[in-house]
Amino acid sequence: MKKKLPRQAVGATLSAALLIGVTGCAGAESFTVSDLCGRKVDASLVAAFLPKGETLKVDDGISAPEQPRCQVYVDGDLRLYVRGNIDKADFDILKATERSMRRLGNPAPVDGIGDGATIADRGAMAVQACTYKGEKRQYILEIDRVDHPANTVERREALQKLLRAHLPVIMKAEGCRP
Repeated sequence: MKKKLPRQAVGATLSAALLIGVTGCAGAESFTVSDLCGRKVDASLVAAFLPKGETLKVDDGISAPEQPRCQVYVDGDLRLYVRGNIDKADFDILKATERSMRRLGNPAPVDGIGDGATIADRGAMAVQACTYKGEKRQYILEIDRVDHPANTVERREALQKLLRAHLPVIMKAEGCRP
């Protein structure tokens, strides 16, 4: 003899199945970020680093004069950290940070970006001499905490494109003229 389920049990089972189906159909969003550290940026260059997700948060509240900073989070996970600094011109920052760049994986010099640039598997850095408030300085742009896209070659290419495009924009905005 077959037992009948109570009407409430049938309703609850159908509701649970419907909820699972709806949740499964709700896709994660692709995000658009057109502003990094208070500076306009080509959204397609940033999109390469952002996996699909439910929530996006861009935090540039950690910036200070001469030191723009911003962090981009997807679903609470830090996906991109951008830092700029106007610093003294009398030292080689790329050489000084060589060790810390190694922690980002396989750093290698790249030509054609500022006065020097290094691209690693999970981050990048570029330096450009400039004049700031009448003094010789250098601008340092760092990008790290990058692990998307999953393909390292694609990620390194995306880092190079963002670094090349964003360095002159952020320098100009900070008043550091080449």
